[in-house]
Amino acid sequence: MSRSARRLLAAVGVFGLQWLIVGRLRIYGASPDAVLLFLGWYALREGRRRGTLVGAGLGLALDVAYGTWGIHMFVKSLIGFLVGRFAVEEHTPLIIRPQQALLGSLVVALLHNGLFVALVALQTQATTGFLLYGLWLGSALYTAAVGGVVALFAR
Repeated sequence: MSRSARRLLAAVGVFGLQWLIVGRLRIYGASPDAVLLFLGWYALREGRRRGTLVGAGLGLALDVAYGTWGIHMFVKSLIGFLVGRFAVEEHTPLIIRPQQALLGSLVVALLHNGLFVALVALQTQATTGFLLYGLWLGSALYTAAVGGVVALFAR
């Protein structure tokens, strides 16, 4: 099986995992974003173009699943593009230490969730504090914690 096919299956698996399990692991309304962690890893490995395309595909799948038509696709494409800017060279192995994973996923999740919350607030005209504390900060911290734990057990 080719590398592209394996990564496509991994993306579909992460989407399914997010939709069926991870999205339901809520703590005070905040849930981690496994798709964002996968997208960050993929964009670091493959670069801006592929990161943007995979972000658009995963975002479209999330838009269909959650009914946020276009918001996930836009934000995930933008994140794939921005993270892909820092991609490693092809012959350089990508080694991510747990501290780097924790800090990097926190920064990416804060940016992603901030844009997502702003767009959702504009779409729904909501002004609750939960958008700020639960969805933006809470979910970003939860995603960063999951990213740090995953990096501990990654090879």
